[in-house]
Amino acid sequence: MTAPSPVLPPMRETRRDRPLYAIGLRLLAMMMLAATYTLGKLLVERGAHITEITFYRQLFALPVAAGWAFAMLGTAVWPNAPMRTHAVRTALGFTGMFFNFGAVALLPLAEATSIGFTMPIFATVLSALLLKEPTGPRRWAAVLVGFVGVVIMAHPESANFASIGLFVALGGAFVTAVVAIVLRDLGRTDSPPVIVFWFTLLSLPPLGLIMLWFAQAHDPLSWALFVLLGLSGGAAQLLMTSALRWGPISIVIPMDYSQMIWATWAGWMFWSTWPAPSTWIGAALIAISGLYIAWREHVRRREPTISPDEDRAGRSG
Repeated sequence: MTAPSPVLPPMRETRRDRPLYAIGLRLLAMMMLAATYTLGKLLVERGAHITEITFYRQLFALPVAAGWAFAMLGTAVWPNAPMRTHAVRTALGFTGMFFNFGAVALLPLAEATSIGFTMPIFATVLSALLLKEPTGPRRWAAVLVGFVGVVIMAHPESANFASIGLFVALGGAFVTAVVAIVLRDLGRTDSPPVIVFWFTLLSLPPLGLIMLWFAQAHDPLSWALFVLLGLSGGAAQLLMTSALRWGPISIVIPMDYSQMIWATWAGWMFWSTWPAPSTWIGAALIAISGLYIAWREHVRRREPTISPDEDRAGRSG
């Protein structure tokens, strides 16, 4: 499963890239993210409600987000963008968390993770439809390949095709794609530490209000799992963003698919489940689709400005 709230730095600072360091940070981030969803699934099995999981994920991640923001910026953490824009991003962010934690509660961990990788596919579709961004035939072909992967993973001949877990996972990927589009706008005015800090802080009051209906007593082990959930989730956000400060997107983003390794291992370790062949085939197609879309986005950002006639003549994906 992809990150609930992918944050890209608004601009690259002038510094020398350290590709191996960036790759290491992103790989560690994916391990932390897989741990977050594993802990969420364990907590569901111990009777925790999705609302509690989402609230405590944010509550215990707040020290990580605040420490990062104040260490990077001192007291200059007030956003430049209108607070309503951060509020919209916050509402979308914790809605995506509801879906993503719901997906891991309803599906095997590896399958939920694989379906979460459809986020770049949804982002491409939404960018073309809402932002009118040019999308050539090769990227549309990549989108189609990704959705074929989802269909194969769902294996329509079985009852799984109608499983609510499948649609919850797709809903999570869709909302996360919307978040990514909102972050493009926020990233023009606010730095990643500011965005992450305000997302974490602003999400707590509405989630706390909802908690009035869902808060429960828990045993010490469950509370320990809640704390670990928040710390691992906060660390994952910090590491994901830091990786993009030290390496180009083209080498950093492919590391996200290592999350499938950790999800598969956790599924086997804690639930004695192993992905079916249809999951591996579907996940491979989704990964190919996502990697191609990421590569094309990288190429497009590096292309020099050209005339409209040259653009129409040369555009192919």
